[in-house]
Amino acid sequence: MTEATEQFFASLPARAPEILRTPIGGALRIELSDGHRTEHWLVRMGPGTAEVSQDPEPADAVWYCSVDLFDRLVTGRAQALAALFRNESTYTGNVVLLLAFRRFFPPPPGTRDPRDVAREHVRQKR
Repeated sequence: MTEATEQFFASLPARAPEILRTPIGGALRIELSDGHRTEHWLVRMGPGTAEVSQDPEPADAVWYCSVDLFDRLVTGRAQALAALFRNESTYTGNVVLLLAFRRFFPPPPGTRDPRDVAREHVRQKR
């Protein structure tokens, strides 16, 4: 597993209050494979909370992903739904958990909030 992935999972509990604002609840198991071995990550999500462990317990949904793809996701170089549509990863279970979880991933490098761009444009016109 990469350092970026480890840091990503370590940051989830602290970031959950700002990201998980909707009434969501459930456990998402993420299976990260490098071809020879699989790492299990369990993320239990609730409104404003996320608990992370590496227990291979049953979950409401399971996401199967390569270590390389997940590293690209946590660094903003790939998008979760696009990867699923391209069959680069697979997902079973409650899709609402994936839709909530993907909000933890950063935007692509160089992406800017359109509101910031508009504010800068207005400042330049003055």
